[in-house]
Amino acid sequence: MNWLAAPVRGPLKFGGFRCWSQVNRVIELVAAVSSGPGARLVLRPRRALSAGQFAGLAVGLSLATFGVAGYALSQGNVFAPVFALLDAAFIVVVLRWVWRQGDRFEEIALDERSLEVRRSAQPEPAFRAHPFWVRLQVEGGEGAERVLLGSHGRQVEVGSFLSHEERRDLATRLKGLLASASGRGQIEDHTLG
Repeated sequence: MNWLAAPVRGPLKFGGFRCWSQVNRVIELVAAVSSGPGARLVLRPRRALSAGQFAGLAVGLSLATFGVAGYALSQGNVFAPVFALLDAAFIVVVLRWVWRQGDRFEEIALDERSLEVRRSAQPEPAFRAHPFWVRLQVEGGEGAERVLLGSHGRQVEVGSFLSHEERRDLATRLKGLLASASGRGQIEDHTLG
């Protein structure tokens, strides 16, 4: 199954930052399989800022740092510009790292023969099983839910970077997709516990 190929929406570039065109979609049904039940879900963390806003934040913080360093230099502190340069570089590196954390994703591909979970950092599937044997489990209390998929003694958590409302939505979607793919229907429950 080559479902990890290029995403439907490509990345945009702005000032060296990469962002997806649909930044507010965190659970996206990318494609449905035309022959029979099947789907591919792409999970992405929510971004608070666009790429342009992130670049503006980095520039604004750097300018404020250089402004304070310029004032300190006028008062006789000759090391202030060096410190400002190091501080600005540190700010840019940290903000770029934070932005890259938003690039991670999880993909869940499901058809009548297999369910696969892939993560952006792993070339191999984190989980693979036949959908008939996969069980969905939601652990934890209110606000701390964990969505787990398990089969044959193995479990994997999906959507750990989503908010608790989004995890509940994910669990509902997965329950319906599992019921459809395994041929059990909505009457038989795919949840444990």
